[in-house]
Amino acid sequence: MTETVPSEGPPVAQVTLPDGRVEIAPDAPAPSGPYANEDLLPVPVEKRTWTTYNFSALWVGMAHNTASWTLASGLIAVGMDWKQAVFTIALANLIVLVPMLLTGHAGPKYGIPFPVFARASFGVRGANLPAVVRALVACGWFGIQTWIGGEAIYFLAGKLFGDSWANASKVGGYAWTMWLSFAIFWVLQVAIIYRGMETIRRFENWAAPFVLLGAGVMLWWMSSKAGGFGPLLDQPSKLGWGGDFWKLFWPSLMGMIGFWSTLSLNIPDFTRYGKSQKAQTWGQALGLPTTMTLFAFLSVMVTSGSQAVYGEAIWDPVQLAAKTDNVFGLLYALVTVLVATLSVNIAANLVSPAFDFSNLAPRKINFRTGALATCVLGVLIFPWKLYSDPQGYIFTWLGLVGGLLGTVAGILIADYWILRRTKLDLADLYRTGGRYWYDGGWNWRAVVAFLTGGVLAVGGADFHPLIDGRPIPALKSLADYGWAVGLGTSMVLYLALMLLRGKEKTAV
Repeated sequence: MTETVPSEGPPVAQVTLPDGRVEIAPDAPAPSGPYANEDLLPVPVEKRTWTTYNFSALWVGMAHNTASWTLASGLIAVGMDWKQAVFTIALANLIVLVPMLLTGHAGPKYGIPFPVFARASFGVRGANLPAVVRALVACGWFGIQTWIGGEAIYFLAGKLFGDSWANASKVGGYAWTMWLSFAIFWVLQVAIIYRGMETIRRFENWAAPFVLLGAGVMLWWMSSKAGGFGPLLDQPSKLGWGGDFWKLFWPSLMGMIGFWSTLSLNIPDFTRYGKSQKAQTWGQALGLPTTMTLFAFLSVMVTSGSQAVYGEAIWDPVQLAAKTDNVFGLLYALVTVLVATLSVNIAANLVSPAFDFSNLAPRKINFRTGALATCVLGVLIFPWKLYSDPQGYIFTWLGLVGGLLGTVAGILIADYWILRRTKLDLADLYRTGGRYWYDGGWNWRAVVAFLTGGVLAVGGADFHPLIDGRPIPALKSLADYGWAVGLGTSMVLYLALMLLRGKEKTAV
């Protein structure tokens, strides 16, 4: 294959260990300058200590959360039965595991976070484009999860303090005590993130089994209310398995993929701490599709039970838990929701944008400052509006997220696996004038591929309830396949543009 990157520059100051992991040579100075800081530098090999269990626990903690619950229960609410919902989610997570493992490979091999990894394809400066897009998506997720956690505190305090709390005067459509609960949960997360990555790893290790047990207790409670598991399994689909189901299936599948499409980009933020490729590969393979499918099964069973018991599918587990008259059961359920929400929000929606914002101005923004920026933007995005409607939550929010981020994943995978064959120059990722500098720090080919893939992926989407109508009605037929369209388009276009660049370099 034609060489697609310039070969000028000083000798690479890096060493490759027998197991394939790469680090800056011990006798070489660490990268410095305007594009490096302590949080963005490669993790030394001796500090890459995460094992298969750590990665599996990370995924158990992230998968077993309220937003994951509402994915499956939301499918019940829009007409699927439990078999259709579980099938859709299981397939989506098997699909998204592939880019997760492909982009995750660079983490344990080079010890670099996502925004530095993106410099190889987008350019040292251009990497800010996908990093900021990813960070803003994370801000939206952070806000949604924080609203869910605030809801849990609100209902929990309402049981303890009575009507004076639950029926307090309203501000902006919600009780002022709900806004206070939202603020309390926000502050709690900021306090945890300030303690650093090791604290997050320990928290994920014990949160994972606690949340799984809580979901099992909730299933037992709902089955007892419904008179056994039979009524939970017997709730019929409103769609059947004909055309009505398949019409809903494809946008639902893309929405489910979109749920973890964020992590399929920035998974190097975590795998950079991996002890080996085997640890991250097995940890993710064992942790993601299995736990998401199990949790989907639990949530659709409970939601089906709510349909049998209350006559309607209650897709929000916080509101469902609030229906119990058993104070101990309510406390346990809501504490489980709190732990689950903390687990995923800190790991998935604070760690990564903290690195992304740090990449914008490494000299001025460190990991903690980036995390605080995420927390603030997560409020300004009005998460209570995004979360208020399952139709908008699944098809608008998740569909748009998946379509946009699928384009970035296509570029990263094409560049790292096909063009570079997993070979990177660590020093050049942090300096001007190196092989990843391209034109003034930007690789315009990656930008063109990103914009083209993004327009095709989401241009024909229905943006309701955010706005009325579709930006580009002619692309409506592609909207149901946004993630796949974005990934495939950007991958092919990026490869074509980079190969043409390689031929031009050869001819000069």
